[in-house]
Amino acid sequence: MSEVLSDRQRERVDSRPDESFYGSPRYVTHADDGFLDRLTDLYAEVVPTDARVFDAMSSWVSHLPDDGYETVVGHGLNADELAANDRLDDWFVQDLNDDQTLPLTDASVDAVTCALSVQYLQYPGAVFREFARVLADEGVLVVSFTNRMFPTKAVRAWREASMDGRVDLVRSYVDATGAFDVQQVVRERPETDPLYAVVATRTPR
Repeated sequence: MSEVLSDRQRERVDSRPDESFYGSPRYVTHADDGFLDRLTDLYAEVVPTDARVFDAMSSWVSHLPDDGYETVVGHGLNADELAANDRLDDWFVQDLNDDQTLPLTDASVDAVTCALSVQYLQYPGAVFREFARVLADEGVLVVSFTNRMFPTKAVRAWREASMDGRVDLVRSYVDATGAFDVQQVVRERPETDPLYAVVATRTPR
């Protein structure tokens, strides 16, 4: 299947392998408390409390509410950060710009969350197809972001887009799979870091 981004659109200022950039842990949240509180509220609204959750591109904190999820599996690029995340029952390290195939079985999770990281994906079409594969029918996908990023690692398409254009990019990633219905697009622009999110459900196979 064709990729969503062209070669030019996926270019980054820093073309080094991601392992070198993320080799040392960064115990920061990448957004202010107002954003994180609103994101946690959004998760509480759309993710069932008994869900099996896959937290993609995670770190030392997952921003999930204090609900009794059946299991939470995390993925990221720094083992120390993932090991410090007490919401994760299991985790693995993988560079999705190098290998887009997730080590999860088909329809094995009820929710996929991806917070503050989608801007770094060079092959989002392939990654979002994997999100669709591992999600159970009618499972939920929540992709959230704000106006912050590591600009040298974000893809050109993201850097050059407006905030609404970035929403359109994420929607194009979702739509390219042919496996989701977009249920909600969040655009909250308070005085704190703005919250943008695309919420979609997995269509039945």
